[in-house]
Amino acid sequence: MERIEAELFTEGGNDAVVRLPGRRFPGVLVQGDSLHILRSDVDEVVQACERGDLAEARDSAAFLLTDLDALLARYEVALSEHEIPRPY
Repeated sequence: MERIEAELFTEGGNDAVVRLPGRRFPGVLVQGDSLHILRSDVDEVVQACERGDLAEARDSAAFLLTDLDALLARYEVALSEHEIPRPY
């Protein structure tokens, strides 16, 4: 394990915006439990598609998209507040 200093652009939590040394743009640190939930949400979409239940797949995907949109919005606000251009 290596200890480093990173720049923190938001309060900590499950989706902190941080920049690691040597990186031009910050990233989003997703905690392990949150990553597992995200993976489970994607799995719900896949399972619904495999069953041919497109309505459930669409609903599950919509919830997933809402969560990802919120995460992206938090990232974009952090960049804006620190006058960092978006990397996309």
